[in-house]
Amino acid sequence: MKVAYIFSSTTSHKILDKMILPQLESGKHGAEVAGMFFFMDNTFFLTKGNSVGERLSKIASETGMIIMGCDQCVLERGIENNLVDGATIGCFPNLYACLGGANIDQVITL
Repeated sequence: MKVAYIFSSTTSHKILDKMILPQLESGKHGAEVAGMFFFMDNTFFLTKGNSVGERLSKIASETGMIIMGCDQCVLERGIENNLVDGATIGCFPNLYACLGGANIDQVITL
Protein backbone atom coordinates (compact mmCIF):
# COMPACT_ATOMS: atom_id res chain seq x y z
CA MET A 1 0.00 0.00 0.00
CA LYS A 2 1.19 3.52 -0.83
CA VAL A 3 0.18 6.45 1.33
CA ALA A 4 0.71 10.19 1.56
CA TYR A 5 0.45 12.23 4.74
CA ILE A 6 -0.81 15.77 5.18
CA PHE A 7 0.19 17.35 8.48
CA SER A 8 -2.17 20.15 9.48
CA SER A 9 -2.99 19.72 13.17
CA THR A 10 -1.13 20.86 16.25
CA THR A 11 -0.82 17.26 17.47
CA SER A 12 1.25 16.25 14.44
CA HIS A 13 4.61 16.54 16.20
CA LYS A 14 4.09 13.65 18.60
CA ILE A 15 2.53 11.41 15.96
CA LEU A 16 5.33 12.05 13.47
CA ASP A 17 8.24 12.07 15.95
CA LYS A 18 7.21 9.20 18.21
CA MET A 19 5.18 6.95 15.91
CA ILE A 20 5.63 7.37 12.16
CA LEU A 21 9.34 8.24 11.98
CA PRO A 22 10.54 5.39 14.22
CA GLN A 23 8.48 2.97 12.14
CA LEU A 24 9.94 4.33 8.88
CA GLU A 25 13.47 4.28 10.28
CA SER A 26 13.14 0.65 11.35
CA GLY A 27 11.40 -0.44 8.14
CA LYS A 28 8.25 -1.44 10.03
CA HIS A 29 5.73 1.21 8.99
CA GLY A 30 3.65 -1.26 7.00
CA ALA A 31 3.04 1.06 4.05
CA GLU A 32 5.23 2.83 1.53
CA VAL A 33 5.11 6.58 2.12
CA ALA A 34 5.22 8.44 -1.18
CA GLY A 35 5.08 11.91 0.32
CA MET A 36 4.39 14.23 3.22
CA PHE A 37 2.91 17.72 2.98
CA PHE A 38 3.15 20.21 5.86
CA PHE A 39 0.86 23.14 6.73
CA MET A 40 1.04 26.07 9.15
CA ASP A 41 3.56 25.71 12.00
CA ASN A 42 4.19 22.11 10.95
CA THR A 43 6.44 23.57 8.24
CA PHE A 44 8.98 24.23 11.01
CA PHE A 45 9.58 20.45 11.04
CA LEU A 46 11.36 20.96 7.72
CA THR A 47 13.93 23.47 8.97
CA LYS A 48 17.62 22.69 9.18
CA GLY A 49 18.65 21.69 12.67
CA ASN A 50 15.17 20.44 13.59
CA SER A 51 15.58 16.80 14.61
CA VAL A 52 12.32 15.74 12.92
CA GLY A 53 13.32 17.55 9.73
CA GLU A 54 16.79 16.03 9.67
CA ARG A 55 15.30 12.55 10.11
CA LEU A 56 12.75 13.24 7.36
CA SER A 57 15.53 14.44 5.07
CA LYS A 58 17.47 11.22 5.58
CA ILE A 59 14.43 9.03 4.93
CA ALA A 60 13.48 11.06 1.84
CA SER A 61 17.02 10.67 0.51
CA GLU A 62 16.94 6.92 1.04
CA THR A 63 13.42 6.27 -0.28
CA GLY A 64 12.59 9.06 -2.72
CA MET A 65 9.70 10.19 -0.51
CA ILE A 66 8.57 13.77 -1.16
CA ILE A 67 8.64 16.23 1.74
CA MET A 68 6.93 19.51 0.90
CA GLY A 69 5.95 22.58 2.88
CA CYS A 70 2.96 24.72 1.94
CA ASP A 71 4.38 27.66 0.02
CA GLN A 72 2.34 30.34 1.81
CA CYS A 73 3.01 28.78 5.23
CA VAL A 74 6.77 28.58 4.62
CA LEU A 75 6.94 32.15 3.31
CA GLU A 76 4.84 33.54 6.18
CA ARG A 77 7.29 31.97 8.64
CA GLY A 78 10.38 33.18 6.78
CA ILE A 79 11.96 29.73 6.57
CA GLU A 80 12.15 29.34 2.79
CA ASN A 81 15.97 29.53 2.81
CA ASN A 82 16.46 27.25 5.80
CA LEU A 83 14.88 23.94 4.78
CA VAL A 84 16.49 20.53 5.18
CA ASP A 85 17.98 18.85 2.14
CA GLY A 86 15.31 17.40 -0.11
CA ALA A 87 12.45 19.54 1.21
CA THR A 88 10.48 21.45 -1.39
CA ILE A 89 8.00 24.29 -1.25
CA GLY A 90 4.71 24.17 -3.10
CA CYS A 91 0.95 24.26 -3.19
CA PHE A 92 -1.59 21.59 -4.01
CA PRO A 93 -0.93 21.71 -7.79
CA ASN A 94 2.75 21.01 -7.07
CA LEU A 95 1.84 18.18 -4.71
CA TYR A 96 -0.49 16.67 -7.31
CA ALA A 97 2.24 16.85 -9.94
CA CYS A 98 4.79 15.19 -7.64
CA LEU A 99 2.49 12.42 -6.47
CA GLY A 100 0.35 12.01 -9.57
CA GLY A 101 2.12 8.94 -10.90
CA ALA A 102 2.77 7.36 -7.50
CA ASN A 103 -0.46 5.33 -7.41
CA ILE A 104 -1.41 6.48 -3.93
CA ASP A 105 -3.89 4.19 -2.17
CA GLN A 106 -4.68 6.48 0.74
CA VAL A 107 -4.11 10.08 1.85
CA ILE A 108 -3.99 10.50 5.63
CA THR A 109 -4.48 13.90 7.23
CA LEU A 110 -3.13 14.38 10.74
